[in-house]
Amino acid sequence: MSERSESTSTVLAGVDGSPQSTAAAHWAAEEALRRGASLRLVHAWPWLTDGVSSFAEPDDLPDAAQRTLAEAAEAVRARHPELTVQTDAVLDAPIDGLVAAAADADLLVLGSRGRGGFTGLLLGSVSMSVAGRSGAPVVVVREAGEDADGAAEVVVGVDAHAPEEEVLAFAFREAALRGAPVRAVHGWELPPLFGYAGGAVPAGEVDQLEALEAKLLSLALAGPRERHPEVAVVEDVRLGSARALVEASAAASLVVVGRRRRPLEFGPRLGRVVHAVLHHAEAPVAVVPHG
Repeated sequence: MSERSESTSTVLAGVDGSPQSTAAAHWAAEEALRRGASLRLVHAWPWLTDGVSSFAEPDDLPDAAQRTLAEAAEAVRARHPELTVQTDAVLDAPIDGLVAAAADADLLVLGSRGRGGFTGLLLGSVSMSVAGRSGAPVVVVREAGEDADGAAEVVVGVDAHAPEEEVLAFAFREAALRGAPVRAVHGWELPPLFGYAGGAVPAGEVDQLEALEAKLLSLALAGPRERHPEVAVVEDVRLGSARALVEASAAASLVVVGRRRRPLEFGPRLGRVVHAVLHHAEAPVAVVPHG
């Protein structure tokens, strides 16, 4: 039986019985407690398995779903007995079902791979697709291991030339909830003309360009800093966009990146930077839709 919360704030976690989804459920539980929210565990077809076969027969769906949800909820309640937990089975394709469920949630948390993934894959197709379609922010969590301390930095990727307020607001709020600093990483690239010229780029010119990028980053952070004076900020300007964020993720509790909302159904939904960070970051990654 599901437990209903009177809270209007909900953190949603997709579960399928895999170690990655169990890690996601526990991460989501801790996030719900930080936010004063309830936790909703969702299980979607074709994840409705008995743990042996890859897929359940239609007649077995209710029992398979309830077993998986009950086990996940029991594990979460054992660690966080004070948390309100709701469980729901969604009889839909996993991507469509999770995207629809996230419409009523403040945050959706997923494991990096589900039962259907290959061992060598860092990120499953479901997590990737949902992160590219969800109207709510999506956090992708890897299997439980040595996690960074909750007060470790929240890393946020910032395009200093076109900063996104929704992404920065999410990152600063997460840092405030954790009592952690924000590391604002602006990865930049040398102008193409340097590549055309060939040879080494004069150090003085690189320093001047980097100083300009640093000034733009400071301007981009002025508003969030004013709204969150309690959050310490580290401004980090580096050559290389995706690489800079992946490197910064090593000591982070969370990496925050933005994803532009697309009105049309076709075309890539995640840019190359977000794609690379999802695959290679060492910390959980939050993908925040904007625009």
